[in-house]
Amino acid sequence: MEPGIVKIADDADFDMLKNLIDDHTNWKLDYDKGDETKVWTKTTPNTSFKMVKVQSVFPEICATTLFDVLHDPNYRKEWDEHMQASIEIGYLNPNNDVGYYALSCPAPVKNRDFVLQRSWLDMGSEKLILNHSVNHKDYASRKGYIRAISHLTGFVIRDNPQGCFLGYVSQTDPKGKLPSWLVNKITQKFAPKVVKQLRKAADGYETWKAAQNDPFLKPWVYPEQTMNSPRISVSDCASVGDQIINNVEDCDETR
Repeated sequence: MEPGIVKIADDADFDMLKNLIDDHTNWKLDYDKGDETKVWTKTTPNTSFKMVKVQSVFPEICATTLFDVLHDPNYRKEWDEHMQASIEIGYLNPNNDVGYYALSCPAPVKNRDFVLQRSWLDMGSEKLILNHSVNHKDYASRKGYIRAISHLTGFVIRDNPQGCFLGYVSQTDPKGKLPSWLVNKITQKFAPKVVKQLRKAADGYETWKAAQNDPFLKPWVYPEQTMNSPRISVSDCASVGDQIINNVEDCDETR
């Protein structure tokens, strides 16, 4: 997956994701305090921003529930305190969509936003999610935001006897003028907090979903439910030109 390139994910892409999660070669273990969460980082040649990897176990949470939590856009409003906007732009096919996501950042850092292609594969006891940054003709850079870039973000979720295993990997460039060393430091310290937040969200999801929050609406599980959703084509995501690299001069400053 390459930023700016729309590509329907195939087996090779999902195998790459699983290899990143399972193979620790050339990764540096940065967090291991004897709990259920570990964090690694890795330097790659394509960017000065490190790749970060997290592994954790969620006791008494099944893989299906965690998969739903990561997908459900309405529930994300309940648990993601940094989210300012999450918009479903449309589907490329039943297992690939494009969306817009905006998040708040603490002052004096400017808020960030993304346009992301997301791909997923449900294999029963193992479930996979990938995303990377793309363009879309209707979602150019917005005033007050810096368009950040996801080179790769992915989740591997597996059932295990204790509950479920979560593997998470991400390499993100926030753009703007933030130094890479600062971003790398913040990212590796922030990762365990994200896992705790996600665990808490998973604990409450089933009750929330059953309480008249469209309990049977899960288009990420039932492809037929995407029939009434917007459809987009690859050409919709290619007309912004080189937008992804055009905002590197935007500065972080007090909003």
